[in-house]
Amino acid sequence: MGCSRTTRQVAAVAAHAGLKCVLIQESWVDWPDPAYDKVGNILISRLAGADIRLVRAGFDIGFKQSWENALAEIVESGGRPYPIPAGASDHPLGGLGFARWAYELAEQEAALGVFFDTIVVCSVTGSTQAGMLAGFAALHDHRRVIGIDASAKPMQTRDQITRIAHQTAKLIGAADVPPVELDERYHAGTYGIPDESTVDAMRVAARTEGMVTDPVYEGKSMAGLIDLVSRNEIEPTSTVLYVHLGGQPALNAYSTIL
Repeated sequence: MGCSRTTRQVAAVAAHAGLKCVLIQESWVDWPDPAYDKVGNILISRLAGADIRLVRAGFDIGFKQSWENALAEIVESGGRPYPIPAGASDHPLGGLGFARWAYELAEQEAALGVFFDTIVVCSVTGSTQAGMLAGFAALHDHRRVIGIDASAKPMQTRDQITRIAHQTAKLIGAADVPPVELDERYHAGTYGIPDESTVDAMRVAARTEGMVTDPVYEGKSMAGLIDLVSRNEIEPTSTVLYVHLGGQPALNAYSTIL
């Protein structure tokens, strides 16, 4: 698996459950910060006792040879692996977490007397947006879910979101999953590399709301949200929910951006 925000959570759950944890951390981002592979999410995984394998490989959300090698090694040593792919996404259960999130959101909206007609979320490995789409379909709940692509491989990401959404919909008995809306304008050209608009959006979020976003995911989705609103591509009358996916620890690996 590659996505380090996911691997840190897998490491924490494995530690809590008393399971051994092997993490394949591929070098998806060519970033010059000397502490890049020593801080943030990877540091948290090390703290939790995970066996971290750093592998040189380019960014890709698909299954890789490093994954196959790790599984084979565990089996050969007498272990029984439970494989979790990048982002915990391309897995039979990958979309269920955010399908349940859709139900929780609807419950909270009913309690608060509010309805978010537009949701903005970052998309890379796909299960977050896919789960939302399946969950809302099960609820017969029609609202706009805008994915902001941060993969810089939007065709691959869109295909994976679509596949996971339909797979999840079948599991929960939903039908009529809507088409995926994935905005390709804010990924800055390369996964994990911020551009000026990413960093500007991070500053705006921090200096107006005290909200910390990261250069890999939330900085890019925040840049998308700000621009979509400024262009009136999100209607001024809309009630918008921005979904923060918790990448703040990654900020420590980008000390040079400011």
